[in-house]
Amino acid sequence: MDVARRLGDVELVSIDSKQVYRGMDVGTAKPTSAERSEIPHHLLDLVEPTDEFTVSEFRDAYSAALVRIAERSHRALLVGGTGLYHRVVIDDFDLPGQWTEIRTELEADVDTASLFERLRTLDPAAAAKIESTNRRRIIRALEVTLGSGRPFSSFGPGVDDYPPSEVIQIGLRWPREVITARIAERVHHMFDHGLVAEVSALVDTGFSRTAAQALGYEETSEMLAGRMSQDEAAAMIVTRTRKFAVRQERWFRRDPRVRWIDIEHDAVAEAAPVVIEALTT
Repeated sequence: MDVARRLGDVELVSIDSKQVYRGMDVGTAKPTSAERSEIPHHLLDLVEPTDEFTVSEFRDAYSAALVRIAERSHRALLVGGTGLYHRVVIDDFDLPGQWTEIRTELEADVDTASLFERLRTLDPAAAAKIESTNRRRIIRALEVTLGSGRPFSSFGPGVDDYPPSEVIQIGLRWPREVITARIAERVHHMFDHGLVAEVSALVDTGFSRTAAQALGYEETSEMLAGRMSQDEAAAMIVTRTRKFAVRQERWFRRDPRVRWIDIEHDAVAEAAPVVIEALTT
């Protein structure tokens, strides 16, 4: 926001897989209506929480957003959030399609170990990069391999390759203990500012498979059903978010193209000049 205010021709593009859902505002820390009125934001509120939303659909929405920004002779500043979505749009991945019937059949098989062995037979290269317990990724790899007739690993350069890119990536790195404290503070802020009411309004209609992965919504739903207290739900969200933050940091740390800024006191004061320099040189 600070960078966009200073430069005047910058619009913000959310690269976040959960802020695309309408009504999921508090739990995803979506920009406020005032912030969105002040600075143009893109790729927010694209679909309902009951809708499945794929990486391919996100890439298409991203491409359309860049066209709209360019038509105004403005520049895009990507912000957030979801590592795979960043890679897809920055490196223009060759994305496979969807085969719903095959996925449904695979999901009916509760034996994840058996599914993994099947993948290892059909596409050993993909299996070597997927944890044997990661059911969601195993099913997706099998779905693509069976549906397309070609190995899942043959699509795109893969997330372990980092080709040269004109996109400048800047990462903010906080001390681990600061991250831990900020996560706890954020979770309690969510409960104080309407998370329970937000989830209550959504729980009757339900969540799609992709929307349900958002941190905080499952735990709050369990609380509303009387299966845990608010304190227990908050503690579980903090724990899950801390684990997610570790995975997220590892994901971005693998990319040698990211320029890291070690934040000591004030993220805006320390990072904004670096972002502005990157946008203006």
